[in-house]
Amino acid sequence: MAETPPDRLSNDPKSPFHDRALLERGVGIRFNGAEKTNVEEYCVSEGWVRVAVGKTTGRNGQPLTLKLTGAVEPYFRDAEA
Repeated sequence: MAETPPDRLSNDPKSPFHDRALLERGVGIRFNGAEKTNVEEYCVSEGWVRVAVGKTTGRNGQPLTLKLTGAVEPYFRDAEA
């Protein structure tokens, strides 16, 4: 596997940017220097993350998200140990 996380990754299995193997490995996100644990999707090159808004879901059962722009730094959690 690559030592750096991909430029874009999504938790949604319907997304073309979903990668089950990477998600099982564990990807952490630092957004504007702060650790985020509720990120649904991110894009490093465009500088945004989509975060879940509480436990609210839409009509299709997907979590409602808010798009935030800023500095995105993904990392593999298993590299911390």
